Amino acid sequence: MDNPGSVPTKNFRHQGGRRSRQQKQPIPPQYGYGQGPQFYEDTTNIYPNLQFQGEPPGPATGWNNQAFGQPSFPGQQILGDPMAAMAMQYGQTLAGQGKVIVNEKLEKFVSMSKLKYYFAVDTAYVVKKLGLLFFPFTHSDWSVHYNQEEPVAPRYDINAPDLYIPSMAFVTYILTAGYLLGTQNKFSPEQLGIHASSALVWLVIELSITLFALYVLNIGNSLKVLDLTAFCSYKYVCMIAAVLASLVFSSPGYFAVLCYCSLSLDFFLLRTLRVSLLSQSTSDHYGRGSRRSLYLLLFLCAVQPFIMYWLTHHLILGTGVQSNVME
Repeated sequence: MDNPGSVPTKNFRHQGGRRSRQQKQPIPPQYGYGQGPQFYEDTTNIYPNLQFQGEPPGPATGWNNQAFGQPSFPGQQILGDPMAAMAMQYGQTLAGQGKVIVNEKLEKFVSMSKLKYYFAVDTAYVVKKLGLLFFPFTHSDWSVHYNQEEPVAPRYDINAPDLYIPSMAFVTYILTAGYLLGTQNKFSPEQLGIHASSALVWLVIELSITLFALYVLNIGNSLKVLDLTAFCSYKYVCMIAAVLASLVFSSPGYFAVLCYCSLSLDFFLLRTLRVSLLSQSTSDHYGRGSRRSLYLLLFLCAVQPFIMYWLTHHLILGTGVQSNVME
């Protein structure tokens, strides 16, 4: 019996006690590769405070790859497939062959290496060339310099033709025309396409007539098609100057600048093309070859002011593009 004054004690038996401790399960040995779920279940019973973010790791969530330092990502199985690797390699081979075929087709019409020559310019050349177009009367040396029978790049020779200034001037002319049409409440997106196509059509007609005349008249020259394209496209610079003058001085300023730019452009073409046409023309005892070259050169100089006026007068006088195209 217990003493009446003693403090009662509690039974801490393992079998019947209320505070019997839970028997620990021994940590199972580490399983081999691919048996992560069993190891995870056992460790959760032993360490209840151990938490994993997301789903329990396992084969479906890439537990094994993360354990061994190999992260998984969507499409890993496809990239690891040998058939997929062969298909990708075959596609790259076809893309390379297609690029070679396209380059060969382009080389038949326009050589990319020769086309790069006309865009080999810098800021100093552009500034000097624009000054030469507007003020050609002070220039004395008009010969094109050569390096081992090849003309030097335009950045080194101000007399060399380039396509950078004509292409930029063409785009600027289209944008300026759109701005002037906007000031007259006549702008629409279609007008930009009409102006661009009209300018290109006139350029193609001018080049076609010139090349046909060179062939029929049997005029020897050192000009290439891209050279003629550059010389015939310098008119866009003068057109921009005339159109911008109309914004400040209205119609009188337009006609004054157009006349001066036509005179300066004709002088520039006479002195530049004379070296290529007249110096290499085939002449007989009567000099008929030289006269044919001179007539062709005068024709090119005479047609420039008319084309410039035709492409810009409707922007100043407000006659509208539609009536101009219909004519």
